[in-house]
Amino acid sequence: MIVSYNKPFVGDTLLVQLTSEPVVTVELERHEDLVLIKEQATQEVKAFNFFNASNYLNVEGFMGNVELTEAFVEQLKAAIAKTGATVDLDVDLTPKFVVGQVLEMADHPDADKLHICKVQVDEEAPLQIVCGAPNVAEGQKVVVAKIGAVMPSGTVIEPSKLRGVESFGMLCSARELEIPNAPQVRGILVLNDTMEVGAPFHA
Repeated sequence: MIVSYNKPFVGDTLLVQLTSEPVVTVELERHEDLVLIKEQATQEVKAFNFFNASNYLNVEGFMGNVELTEAFVEQLKAAIAKTGATVDLDVDLTPKFVVGQVLEMADHPDADKLHICKVQVDEEAPLQIVCGAPNVAEGQKVVVAKIGAVMPSGTVIEPSKLRGVESFGMLCSARELEIPNAPQVRGILVLNDTMEVGAPFHA
């Protein structure tokens, strides 16, 4: 689930995207200030807009993408219930930007500047991530944007194929993370080796 709120540019409207899948035929369903955006054929709610959001939710300080917390999701569920609508909010609240470690790295078979990395981010199997950074190397601690992460630019990280090789995340540079005074050069952000694999990363 991706949530955004930007009152100066959009008005007092909370925008919520529940899936990255495109809507083929849109059907709108209104419940007071809540407008559901549904796929007509399946009646699945793909997104919704909450107008006059500040009447239902504490949106003070929100500007752009909203960091999801358990408290905010509960607040949103209560606000939806007030309108009489029914929306299934299946929200993954696990951190999407985490410390990872590059365990293995191999050259991409079809692209000179790309590398296929095996990156440990938790106790599960390592993620395969294709990376084009010139400074990536085995053993590094790095910032991993997992599937579902929303970059500061607004880009959503999704499974992808780069020159035919599947990639399940992104190794981030300081510039992509919009870290203040980040060097404007190509290359991933290499972290201190003492950082714990799987720990949330906050810019």
